[in-house]
Order: sequence, then structure tokens, then C-alpha cells
Amino acid sequence: MKQLIPPEVIEQKIFFLRGQRVMLSPHLAMLYGVETRALNQAVKRNISRFPNDFVFQLNDREANWLVSHSVIPHRKHLGGTLPYAFTEQGVAMLSSVLNSPRAIQMNIAIVRAFVKLREVLSTHKELALKLKQLKMKVARHDEDIKVIFEAIRRLMAPPPEPLPKRRIGFGVEEPRVPYSAWRTK
Repeated sequence: MKQLIPPEVIEQKIFFLRGQRVMLSPHLAMLYGVETRALNQAVKRNISRFPNDFVFQLNDREANWLVSHSVIPHRKHLGGTLPYAFTEQGVAMLSSVLNSPRAIQMNIAIVRAFVKLREVLSTHKELALKLKQLKMKVARHDEDIKVIFEAIRRLMAPPPEPLPKRRIGFGVEEPRVPYSAWRTK
């Protein structure tokens, strides 16, 4: 079976909104080869299949964010209404609503793109965790190296001046009598 649209094109149409990866109704309509209005009508006719965690309508702030990040060229491209955002489950549910051969093929390709994106993100999370662990390890090594250098500096420092030796015993000062004076005559 020939691929209708390259997976990279589909992956570029997946965005992160409200903490979820979603695709917008205009992009899905273009991929399925239908008008956005027709796609939205099909969803509204089968609204029981699309709970809030499958599809939601964007608000003005989100639409403005999409325009500012060049996801959509201008608000007028939305046709006067705010687009719907479909989660991965919502896209999968579209296959039961749009039943053309092209829609079925595109749905399979889109679900594969979501799965691939999830795998890539999982790999990035693992890599980020490993980098964090390595950073902590290096930070500990830095502290250990500082301690080692400080110990080496102390060992290399010249020894301190010795204190004058104190005499052991009583401290009575007697005049010294030469040894020869001790001899008996």
C-alpha cells in the first residue's frame, strides 16, 4: 500500500496543548481530504463518540498562541470559528466517523505518527534522566576533587616553626658549678 503523506508531515501537525499531544481539525481535514466544516459536522453528529478527553475546542488565547508560533498563518484561516483539537484517542475515533478509504489509510498513518512520537519522547525522557544522574555524579566528583586538592596543598605546605623546647623537671635556677669543683681534694 502506497503511503499517502510522509510521516514527517504528519508529525509536524502534532502539537502539545493543555498537557496533551493533539492535532487540529483543519490539519486533519486536509490530511483526510475533506473540508474542515464537513469533519466538524461529522464529529457533532456523533458527539457521543467524542468525550472531552478525545476532542476539545480551542480558546482565543490558544488560537493566538498558534498564530504567534506559526502553526496557523492567520486567524482568518480558521474560517471564523475556533478549531477543535483531537487527542490520539480522538483521532482513532475519527476512523469510525469518516469511513472513506483515504480516511482509513490516513488514520492508520496518523496513529503510527502518534506512537512514533511517544517512543521518541520516551527515549528523550530516559536520556534526560541519565544526563541528570551524570550531572549529579560529576558534581559529587567536583566536591571530592576539591577535598583532594586541599589535602595535597596542606601536605605541600612547609612545616610550621617548631615551638621552643621546654625543659622537663623543676624550674629551680641554680648557678652552675663546674664539674671540677665537685671533685674532692
